[in-house]
Parts: sequence; C-alpha cells; structure tokens
Amino acid sequence: MSDPAAAPVEAPEVRHAGPVLGPLARWTAVAGGALTVLIALAVTASVLKRWATGGGIDGDFELVQIGTALAAFCFLPYCQARRGNIVVDTFTNALPARVRNTLDGLWDLVLAALVALMAWRLFVGAAEAFRTGTTSMVLGIQAGYAVAASAVLLALLAVTAAATAVMAIRGGR
Repeated sequence: MSDPAAAPVEAPEVRHAGPVLGPLARWTAVAGGALTVLIALAVTASVLKRWATGGGIDGDFELVQIGTALAAFCFLPYCQARRGNIVVDTFTNALPARVRNTLDGLWDLVLAALVALMAWRLFVGAAEAFRTGTTSMVLGIQAGYAVAASAVLLALLAVTAAATAVMAIRGGR
C-alpha cells in the first residue's frame, strides 16, 4: 500500500479563471507567499536584534504594514480563481445547477464591479501620494508605490472575478 504522505502534492486547479488568468493568479499568490516569508524573517531579525542589543530594526513596523497589505492583495485573485471565497448557498442548493451557476456568476460580476471601483480609487490615491510626496514616517518609503501595487492587484482581482463570472454563467462552477 502506498503512503499518501509520500504522494506528490499538486497545485489546486484554477481552471475557473482561464488559461492566462489562472497561472497569473497562481504566481501572484506565490509572490504573496514569498513576501509573507520575508515579512516573517524581518520580524524575526528585528526581535533577535532587540533581544541582543536592546533595539530592533528601524521601521520594522512599516515593513510589516506594507508587506502584509501587499501579501493579502496577492492572495485574493488566486482565491477567486479557485472559487475559494466564502459562499452562502443555504437556499440555492435546492435550485437547478444552471440557476445556481447563473446566480454565482451574477454575484461574481457584482464583486468585479466593486473591486474595480476600489482599484480605481487606489489608482487615484497612488497618483495623489506621488504628487504630494507622501512617505512613511521612519524609513521614508514612498507610499505611492505600495498604493499603486495594491491597485494593480485589485485590478487583477476584478478581471479574475469577471472571468469566473463568465465561466459560471456558461455553466462551469
């Protein structure tokens, strides 16, 4: 009998977003994971430095804030591509599959529209941050870069939600 723990682990399927958006969402999530690891290493280094010398890494909290926000935005398109968001379908379970898929698709379109609105406003915020030269308090990191990256990631989420809506309405879940 084979050991299930020894079986190769395959990446979950992201067919709901299509052949281009699926892999893009996957690699964006991988980047978010790498960023999370870097954040953990920075926190560990800062804590060890604080323990050893009495003072941590300057601006460590800024790095954690920016990195955590970007990492969270990195995971959202992948979650949507896998249809991994929370779905409350208590009363729709009794409906025919075609109706359920259409409802799911319509809600994905609502998500796409709302996220596109947020991405647009973040693009406006990034432009304003660049215009005013807004920086972080300790390290002086230009805030516009983080806001612009967040806007791009939300735009990717909006496009992914639109793609999953089309797939759902066409009959896939």
